[in-house]
Order: sequence, then C-alpha cells, then structure tokens
Amino acid sequence: MENRILGTDLVVSAIDLGCMGMTHASDAPADVKEMTELLAEAVDMGYTMFDTAECYTGINPDGSTAYNEELVGAALKPYRDKIVLATKCGVKHMGDHLEMDSSRATIRKSVEGSLRKLQTDHIDLYYQHRIDPKVTPEEVAETMKELIQEGKITHWGISEANEDYLRRADAVCHVTAIQNRLSMMYRDYEKLFPVLEERKIGFVAFSPLANGFLTACYRDTSKFEHSPADFRSTMPQFSEQAVAQNADLLALIENTACEKNASPAQISLAWMLGKRPYIVPIPGSRKESRIRENLKAAEIKLTKEEVKKIDDALDQMTMSEVFGGHHSN
Repeated sequence: MENRILGTDLVVSAIDLGCMGMTHASDAPADVKEMTELLAEAVDMGYTMFDTAECYTGINPDGSTAYNEELVGAALKPYRDKIVLATKCGVKHMGDHLEMDSSRATIRKSVEGSLRKLQTDHIDLYYQHRIDPKVTPEEVAETMKELIQEGKITHWGISEANEDYLRRADAVCHVTAIQNRLSMMYRDYEKLFPVLEERKIGFVAFSPLANGFLTACYRDTSKFEHSPADFRSTMPQFSEQAVAQNADLLALIENTACEKNASPAQISLAWMLGKRPYIVPIPGSRKESRIRENLKAAEIKLTKEEVKKIDDALDQMTMSEVFGGHHSN
C-alpha cells in the first residue's frame, strides 16, 4: 500500500477511511459487531488513518445515542500502534443547523471526551471541525499548541479552511492538514494548492465521491424516497433532474474506467491522487466490498497528462449543484 505524508511527518495510507456513515447520516447506526469486524478488516487491508468526529452520532433503536468515536475507539484499540486516529471538535448539530464553538474551554473539554471515547492517551490528528467566527485562528492555534505540548494530540488540522484563516493559524502552530471537500463535482479548494505547498500542509479530501454519486450507482434516485433519514434523499446531485444534468460527467468517468479496467469510484479517487502527492481522500462505506474497491484505487496510476485531460473535460461541463456547495465551474 502506498503511503503519503501529511504535513512534515504524519505518514498515512494513500486512501483512508471516513467512519461517519457507520453511525451518522444514514437511516440508523449500523450494527456494532458488523462495523467492528469491518474496521478490523480495513486495518488488514492496509488502511492506516481512520476519521471520526465528536459530533458524529446517531440514535439506536432503543433510543440511546450511538457515538462514532466510541465505535471507532473500541474497534481499533487492538491495532492502536499501527493506526492514525483523526477526530474533530468545535461543532454541534442543533436540529437543522450547525453550532460552532472553538473556544479554548470547549476544545479542552472536547479533547478529554474524545480521548475517553477513543480509548487512547493521544489523538494523532485533531481538527477544528469548522471555523468559528467568534474565535480568531490565532486563539485556536494557541490552544492546539498547548494540547500538543501536553501530549494529548500530536498534530492538528482545520476542516473547511480558507487561505487567510489557514495562514494565520499556521503562523502560531504548524497545521498538518486541512480537511476540505474535493471531488470531480467540487474543485473550489484546488485554489489552496499553492499555500499548502508553501506551508507544507496536507489535503485530506472528504466527500471524494460526492457522497457516492461518482460511483455511478445511483441513476435510480427512487431508492431514497422511502429513506428520509438518509441524507442523500435531500442532496441536489441525487435528484432526477441532476442525474440527467450530470450524464456527461458520468460518461467521462465510466469511459475512463473502461480504459483503465477500473470502477468509476476508483477512477474518481485515482484522479485525485494524481493531482498532488499530499492529497489523501477519505471515502466511507459500511460495505467490505466498497472499502476494498476504494483502497485499490491507489494502484491505478494516472499520468499528469491523463489528469489534465480529465480536468479540461470537467472545465467544459455543465453540472448540477452538489451537496456542500456549487461545483467550481
């Protein structure tokens, strides 16, 4: 398995596992035993970084709360010395909106809770989950610097970072990675490549498959009609109209997949890996077959010319909106 370096020294597998969907954002939390076995299998396959967050929760059938960090921590405890644990703080789900709180007191309280739930004495990569307009980047970075000095975390990052915020935070305490949205449908954050290279900051890409749309498995959107708890039921790229709007995109991915004897998902991930050596996508799934398929994308090498050809084609396409923002055209 190919490794990549985030920041200056955090070594991770080229593709890593986003664990959110195991408890959060789908119909209901998955079976704990099944997910525990799946996480163990992921370690055996070669995944090394596992991504969770304080706010990734779900409601179990008995009404109790399912904490993603607890699931991940318990499942990966036997492999702790082999893996990288990444989690996040600073966000609470309040009904239909997010509440940001990156105050020093809240971050300190959150890190203790995450350490406990993850059953570990340190967190390898600790993200500010979203920018809090009430707290300066310098204040957040200073808090993270203290946590590093105390050994509670070893690296820190920022999710949904912009250039100004990133530069200001990095000036106080080096930022190992950003975690931002990136896919063939959403390329806005490519504009951060120059500052990432200048400051030696990695790019962890979430929603690299546009919440599954780029697998080309969801042309029939009716499957979400009876699953209102599945977040994809309200995502713009899964509407009937959007599937038609994105026909050229899906054709591009599928044609490239045929040429490379790969799946559409693998091409979507390989394209991203071919862009920059510090990009690490974190697709997620509850299915063993999917996480195995995703990992094998690292074996597919696209040349710079092939990546540019795809980019040029994407630049000319009219696409639908995608969850989390408009596409970059």
